[in-house]
Amino acid sequence: MADPLTIEGRRVLVTGAGGFIGSHLCAKLVSLGAAVHGVSRGAGPPVRNGVTWWTSDLQDETAVFGLLDRAKPDIVFHLSACVTGSREPSVVLPTFRSNLVSTVTLLAALQRAGCERVVLAGSMEEPAPGQTGLSSVSPYAVSKWAGSVYGLMFHTLYGLPVVVLHVFMAYGPGQRDTQKLIPYVTLSFLRQEDPRLSSGTRLADWIYIDDVVDGLIAGARQDGASGQTIDIGSGTLTSVGGIVEKLRALTRAGARPQFGARADRPFENARAADVDRSLERLGWKARVGLDDGLRRTVAWYGEHMQKGEIP
Repeated sequence: MADPLTIEGRRVLVTGAGGFIGSHLCAKLVSLGAAVHGVSRGAGPPVRNGVTWWTSDLQDETAVFGLLDRAKPDIVFHLSACVTGSREPSVVLPTFRSNLVSTVTLLAALQRAGCERVVLAGSMEEPAPGQTGLSSVSPYAVSKWAGSVYGLMFHTLYGLPVVVLHVFMAYGPGQRDTQKLIPYVTLSFLRQEDPRLSSGTRLADWIYIDDVVDGLIAGARQDGASGQTIDIGSGTLTSVGGIVEKLRALTRAGARPQFGARADRPFENARAADVDRSLERLGWKARVGLDDGLRRTVAWYGEHMQKGEIP
């Protein structure tokens, strides 16, 4: 399988670089010899951990053009997003602005500036390739889907080399949003506290962070990926309840999960990644199994709790 794009020596721009996936991606890109430029909302040191940092409002056309003029990226990973599972009307406009307006603004600027590859991090809540119905109905899902459609339009109409990668339920060490299921439950069990959960029946495709990063990089490198929509997942569905029981066994917790203490979200459907398509189009597949990934994750949280780095 042809693979003409190398990472070493390339100038790579990562939006959302301070997030869970973004920070892991930046670290891997630095290790591969890329000149990495990270974009975040908050100001920070100009260079940190081998990454040159920029602060930019991606909804501002002038700011985005200025960013591209200074960073001059060969490859762009667009990970920045307002991520929320809420169905409340109050999140409609924030997700529209953060997820759709910023994506279209960035695509328009890249169409003028030019680059070798644009990787849009899509969502597992978007339709599967070739389908038209959302996997889940939420303001977040709709805003991500609309951004992906715009990305494919920019590829088809203007020749911008865009690939859309649907990232499934990422987890692993360093996920500091403790409201996410795996950090929340892991820390609850380590503290011997009973986690309060929904029914636990929801099924999801869980994918370890190292595999996510490798999938994103494959999307940037692989010849023929432009114009494609490809899944980054394990291909296996596991229920929330199943994840919780695995975490309880790994932590040897005496605490008991309180299933049903929180309401299930409406319109959440299950979809497993199309792993055959991922292998065919990217030459990529997940390598870290769920049990191994959860073991590594629990070990990380346990170690950082002992060091006092997590309250």
